[in-house]
Amino acid sequence: MIITACQIYLVEIKQTEPLAPYRSHIRTSDWTTKAIVRLETDNGLVGWGEHNQNFLPGIDIGHQNQQAREFIIGWDPYDIEKFHIENPFEFRLRCGVEMAMWDLIGKDNGQPLYKLLGGKVRDRVELAACMGIQSYERAGEMARWYVDQGYTALKTKAGADAEEDFEMVRGVRDAVGDKLKLRIDPNRAYSKEEAAELAVRLEPYELEYFEQPIMAEPLSDANWLRKQTATPIALNESVEGPESVMAILEADAAEFILPDTHTAGGILPCVKIGHIAEAAGIPTIMHCGHDLGLKTAAMLHICSALPAYNMPNDCTYYGLSDDILSTLIPIDRGTMLAPELPGLGVEVDEEKVQKYQTDTPS
Repeated sequence: MIITACQIYLVEIKQTEPLAPYRSHIRTSDWTTKAIVRLETDNGLVGWGEHNQNFLPGIDIGHQNQQAREFIIGWDPYDIEKFHIENPFEFRLRCGVEMAMWDLIGKDNGQPLYKLLGGKVRDRVELAACMGIQSYERAGEMARWYVDQGYTALKTKAGADAEEDFEMVRGVRDAVGDKLKLRIDPNRAYSKEEAAELAVRLEPYELEYFEQPIMAEPLSDANWLRKQTATPIALNESVEGPESVMAILEADAAEFILPDTHTAGGILPCVKIGHIAEAAGIPTIMHCGHDLGLKTAAMLHICSALPAYNMPNDCTYYGLSDDILSTLIPIDRGTMLAPELPGLGVEVDEEKVQKYQTDTPS
C-alpha cells in the first residue's frame, strides 16, 4: 500500500453555549480552527487526520500542502516509526499526517485503531468537561449543569487574575461540593511565587491538580513548586514527545502529565508516553485543543487501549455546533466509546469539509 495523494483543508466550526464564549487569560473565542488531512492510496483507501491550527498567525495551508506532498507521496503508511525519524514537519502537521496513516492501516486491516494498539483495557473513556474562566456565580451555574449532564470532572481555564481564579474555584465548590473533580489551568500565566501562593490558598478546595501554572522551563521551577504546596501539580505545555516525559520524571516535576497528539507529533508518541507513564506510575490525561471528531476519535482509541490514561480526559467536543463527520460521536453521561469502524472508526462527510473550509487549498 502506497500513498498516492495528499490534500489538507483548513476548516473552522463555531462553538455553542455553554462552552462559548470560551475565555482564557490569553483570549476569548467561540470557534475552533483545524487542518484536515486526506491521504489516498494505490489500493483505493482514504485516510483522514486532524491537527490544530487554533489561534496561529499567518496560517499558510498551501505551504502545508506542498510540504506534505513532497514528503509523504510514495510512502507506505505502515512505516510509521520511519516516518517519525525522517519527516521534516513541525509537530502539528506531523500529527495530522501520522493520524491519517493510522487511519489507513486500520482500514487496510478492517480493524478499529484501539485493536492495533493492543486492544481495550476499558470500555468507556471518561471525560473532563473543559470551560473558560467564569465569575463565581457563573462557575456555580455551569458546575451544576455539568453534574446534571453526568460529568464527574471539570477543568477550567485560569490565569487572568489569581483572585478571580480563587473565586471561580469557590463558586464551583459552593455549587456542587465534591461532585466534580476540579482542575484549573492557567496556561503558564504565573511566576513560581505567584503560583505557590495561589496553590496554598486553594488547598482547602482539594483540586485534583493545578495544571501548568508556570512556564514550561525550567523543570526545576515545577519541582520547587511541588514542594511548596499540597495541591498536586500537572504539566501540559512541558510535555512534548516521550523524551520530555523522561525529563519531567527525572526532575520530579509533576504528579500528572497531559500529552496531546498535536504537541507530541501524533498517535505513536502518545502511545510511547503512555508506556513510560505506566512504568513510572504517573497518571496521564489526554489534553485536547478544541478538537473535532477525528482528533477526538484518536484520543478515544489511545485512552481505550493504554492503561496509563485512566483518568477523565479533556473534552470540549460537547460544545461544537457541528463536525466534519457524518455523525457526531455521542457523549453519554460524561463518557464516550471508541468508535468500532476500521481505522479511526468515524466517517468524514466531505461536503461538510467543503462547507466549513476557510481557505481554498492548492
